Amino acid sequence: MRVLIVNTAERTGGAAIAANRLMHALNHNGVEARMLVRDRTTDAPDVSAISPSWKLRAKFLWERGAIWLANGLSRRNLFQVDIANTGTDLTSMDEFRQADVIHLHWVNQGFLSLKNLEHILASGKPVVITLHDQWYFTGICHYSGDCDRYKSQCKHCPMLTGGGIGIDLARRVFNRKLRIYQGKNMAFVGCSRWMAELARQSALTRGHLVTNVPNAIDAEVFQPMDRQEARQRYHLPTDMRLMLFGAQRITDPRKGFAYLKEACGQLVDRHPDLAQHLGVVILGGDAQAVKSALPFPVHTVDYLRDERDIAQLYNAVDLFVTPSLQDNLPNTIVEAMTCGVPCVGFNVGGIPEMIDHEKNGYVARYCDSRDLADGIAWCLADDERHMSLSQQAREQALATYGEAAVARGYHDIYRRLLDKN
Repeated sequence: MRVLIVNTAERTGGAAIAANRLMHALNHNGVEARMLVRDRTTDAPDVSAISPSWKLRAKFLWERGAIWLANGLSRRNLFQVDIANTGTDLTSMDEFRQADVIHLHWVNQGFLSLKNLEHILASGKPVVITLHDQWYFTGICHYSGDCDRYKSQCKHCPMLTGGGIGIDLARRVFNRKLRIYQGKNMAFVGCSRWMAELARQSALTRGHLVTNVPNAIDAEVFQPMDRQEARQRYHLPTDMRLMLFGAQRITDPRKGFAYLKEACGQLVDRHPDLAQHLGVVILGGDAQAVKSALPFPVHTVDYLRDERDIAQLYNAVDLFVTPSLQDNLPNTIVEAMTCGVPCVGFNVGGIPEMIDHEKNGYVARYCDSRDLADGIAWCLADDERHMSLSQQAREQALATYGEAAVARGYHDIYRRLLDKN
């Protein structure tokens, strides 16, 4: 069985990392898989890219420009929506023709258009779509927030301000997807049960298989290591409790830094003994911009690409905190848990599926910075408890996100679609 995994980027962003890890998991478990991307960052032999040209940049700008015009010349939510009005046809490429199954991941920002999706689905090859966000089953948004119009008909998208050139982009794209998907041999796979359940409620997925399979992790790369050595590697203090907060862009409001800031203030006021010996490590873009906002010593680490470097950073800290306000199945939680690092996060999205409350971490009440602070203190205040949390985090990660289990889950979906052909 040959599977072609399609994603905009090879290694940049959560979806790219998950897609790349899935490719390795499949190859390690009897399925021949390779990736096809627009943005290639390595020379890996099992990754191909479309030919780079100035047209790729032009396509990206054209799509953003069309959204900007329809949005009344406003930049509001400009990157929270995608209309897929331009892209690249993959169906004539050797990688596509040789594949038995086409596995689509995140293909936005000018990589694949709706027309390209239509050609892929019309090829007759089974198509699996992994849902890293909601875009495949909404009109144009990646996360719908409180809006549930995708259940019947997306229109007048609240992500856009209106007042543009009079085109209802959400309605147009939603209806186009409805026509493209109809009667095709395809399946939608949520990375979390939460995402799969949202997808089942959409008018776009009716009549299609909707299920869930988690993201895979390489447990030989992400594993417990010597903490003191890890701290020395990143020049971190060896006599403090350290908690890690990370995101591709720290200042993205959806990542919840404002709540972490409030929680740190709560820790100072309500857990002063712990606060005296607590530091924060911030990983990701814009980390320097928020460094002065916290009442603790803050150590910033630039965005890391090498997985072994990332694994060593997890091993340098005592706790991973993710105050995200809306998320699917964060790779960061999988990575931290596999390294034996307990996690604290809000009760939202797929996070409570990953963190077993007070067993391998703490699930705080949604948008409750006081409870977030209590969760951090509960995980760190007792050494024996922290050791137990660490052990159980590692055990659950191996059982749930191991390569063999994830590959087996996808193999069953591929086989089910191939049997229908």
